[in-house]
Amino acid sequence: MPDPLPPTPEFLAAAAELGIDFDPGDVERLGRFLAILLDANSRFNLTAITDPAEAWRRHILDALTLVPLLADLPENARVIDVGTGGGVPGLPLAIVMPALRFTLLEATGKKCVYLRQAAEALELKNVEVVNDRAERAGQDAKNHRERYDAAVIRAVGAMAIIAEYALPLVRKGGLVLAVKGAKADEEVEAARLAIGLLGGRVADIQTTPTGRIVVLEKASLTPRDYPRRDGEPAREPLGVKPK
Repeated sequence: MPDPLPPTPEFLAAAAELGIDFDPGDVERLGRFLAILLDANSRFNLTAITDPAEAWRRHILDALTLVPLLADLPENARVIDVGTGGGVPGLPLAIVMPALRFTLLEATGKKCVYLRQAAEALELKNVEVVNDRAERAGQDAKNHRERYDAAVIRAVGAMAIIAEYALPLVRKGGLVLAVKGAKADEEVEAARLAIGLLGGRVADIQTTPTGRIVVLEKASLTPRDYPRRDGEPAREPLGVKPK
């Protein structure tokens, strides 16, 4: 197992500004996760970010900006990371929020093998890895549909696509937290029809040290027709006119 990457002073200062209190061993485990991620990257193409200092900011700090929005969830609340890829934001969140249960949803089988190995190496008992597409999980009423208190999602597409992937997985009253960039407001406006159709509403758009977070609240149950079949949400985003 690779040695943990030491945190940068900039990361520690930014985390303190977010009000994050680390338990003993948390920062070391976050560094170990980064080392595992970068070590596996050559085999699985998990991230384009290979500079350790940049990785502390773009992966770890970016994930931890979600902590204040998840802090009010009760013990054992369920959170799903949709299209987790290399395990961000799910694994860093699982490290610093051990009272919550995290499901990492990933469609690529090889990445799921890596995710399970990483969770085991980090001794995370609050992590489950599910090898499936978001469209199928969203129609699985027994295991996933409207079973989660919150969904976190980043780097998987525009807001209309995110809404169709994530809102069906969240219970009524639950949250979808989408990590976005500078065009968040523009994307939200383009996706308002889709968000409403899927049972959501835009509760907030927050600016963080690393970007923007779009907060959707699940206001009503998602109609049974959604999510659509594999690939359709990305090919023909709901409510978005073709150019």
